[in-house]
Amino acid sequence: MKTSGTKKPNTPKIIPRAAHNVSRDEISKSALKVLYRLHKAGYQAFLVGGCVRDAMLELHPKDFDVATNATPEQVRALFGNCRLIGRRFRLAHVRFGREVIEVATFRAAANHKDDDHAHDEEGRIVRDNVYGSIEEDVWRRDFTCNALYYNIADFSIWDYTGGVDDVQHRRLVLIGDPDKRMREDPVRMLRAVRFAAKLGFSIDAAAEKAMAKDVPLLANVPAARLFDEFLKLFQAGFAERTFELLRHYKLFAELFPATDKELDQDPDFLKFVKAALRNTDRRVRDDKSVTPMFLIGVFQWASTKKLAAIRRAEEKMSESQSLGLASYELSAAQQRRIAIPRRFTVPMRDMLALQPRFEQTHGKRALKLLDHRRFRAAYDFMMLLADVGQFDLDKAKFWTDVQNQSGEERATSFQISTQPKGKKGRRRRRRRPKPEQLS
Repeated sequence: MKTSGTKKPNTPKIIPRAAHNVSRDEISKSALKVLYRLHKAGYQAFLVGGCVRDAMLELHPKDFDVATNATPEQVRALFGNCRLIGRRFRLAHVRFGREVIEVATFRAAANHKDDDHAHDEEGRIVRDNVYGSIEEDVWRRDFTCNALYYNIADFSIWDYTGGVDDVQHRRLVLIGDPDKRMREDPVRMLRAVRFAAKLGFSIDAAAEKAMAKDVPLLANVPAARLFDEFLKLFQAGFAERTFELLRHYKLFAELFPATDKELDQDPDFLKFVKAALRNTDRRVRDDKSVTPMFLIGVFQWASTKKLAAIRRAEEKMSESQSLGLASYELSAAQQRRIAIPRRFTVPMRDMLALQPRFEQTHGKRALKLLDHRRFRAAYDFMMLLADVGQFDLDKAKFWTDVQNQSGEERATSFQISTQPKGKKGRRRRRRRPKPEQLS
């Protein structure tokens, strides 16, 4: 088995167009415009990373990244539709309508005190703006399958690390010393899982060994960045397999510690979580919308119910109120690991707090649930519970049926009378007799 830590060659293995399957038909017209203009201006221009890998795997890439020896300022001078972003990595974004082509300047290792480059105490890179050549840039990339360069000059692929062979053998191999690379950026552990889940690749043994050692380093990653990684991990159509790998490598506990504890204790909760992950994957495949608040609510459900029961014992409140309060407290604690924006935590609390109201199917209050702004999310959540035997199927069918009923049919279903109440006549006040009438 090939292992990480490949020795640096001075020259790449160049695979000519006739010997590989990457076609310009698989590259967006916008990306081609950027490549051709850079090349025409005298700069090197390569497609690099996942788009080359996915084209080789015939996965029809959608995102295209360009690497060049032009500086960000030189790129901006070539494109009027360009803006520069980032502090940690200075990048040029060239916009074509809704499509953005990301252009990065080749990077090198930091060699002297004047380089714009810094690490923290754990070895994590916190700033990295050291420009270099393509020969240096390749060693800054994480996995060999992501270090393949498609040269627009002659449509060849440049391979410095054996990435072509690794793609063909469907293996994920870290470039350089695995432990050092994980320490530079602990998020690489999550990226390894994401790529393995998406591509069906095996993770190289040396990388697995480093991951087992470096799992605690995820605590050093900013919580806001981990939320971005959460979206990539669970909203790309491979959520169930990603979840399994995260659990296997002990990474899930670093992201959702309370959830991981409940999963170990409650097989029914694990069954529910997996059903939700499969549902998310189906929605992505069917090109339906997904929202992070739904899965985060799923992950917090078991802990929320337990804490809600404690709060009801401490203070008199309804089940819905206690669920909302418990969800608020748990979300605050979760923020220390993953910074979930308020636009997701607020509707998530509503979704969980509405669950007890599906138990009631009679009366005007039950009917009003249909008009609640979080009804649809809460309904989908309830249906998942029903699918795994954790909510009454007859009641689930009731709430499904009433959504398609007319006003009169709903009144009947909710047992609400539609007959107007008769008007009560005003009782005439009996006039008291005047004093002279009493004599």
